[in-house]
Amino acid sequence: MLFVEYPKCTTCKKAKKWLDTQGIEYTDRHIKEENPSEAEIKEWHTKSGLPLKRFFNTSGMLYRDMGLKDKLPTMSEEEQYELLATDGMLVKRPLVVGDDFVLVGFKENEWEEKLK
Repeated sequence: MLFVEYPKCTTCKKAKKWLDTQGIEYTDRHIKEENPSEAEIKEWHTKSGLPLKRFFNTSGMLYRDMGLKDKLPTMSEEEQYELLATDGMLVKRPLVVGDDFVLVGFKENEWEEKLK
């Protein structure tokens, strides 16, 4: 299982602590140092069953600075995948990537359901 995080993010810290407490094994990946590729984002989006907008870090500074709230609705999925692959800080985190699922953001009850 892959755990994609930004180590300074408090939600990521909380999620990581939860995984450790549950004794769940994972491979850690720093989203800023190893940005997800367009292909990975596409694959994760498909596995997740979530709307693509959920993959954007809408509370991030970069999202706001780029005015993405207004731009996203007019962008194609391809353009959004491309954009997400340009900077890890645009991607909602933490992400947990399993064989047949992807969890975006940390919601303890959702994680408990999927990971136990």
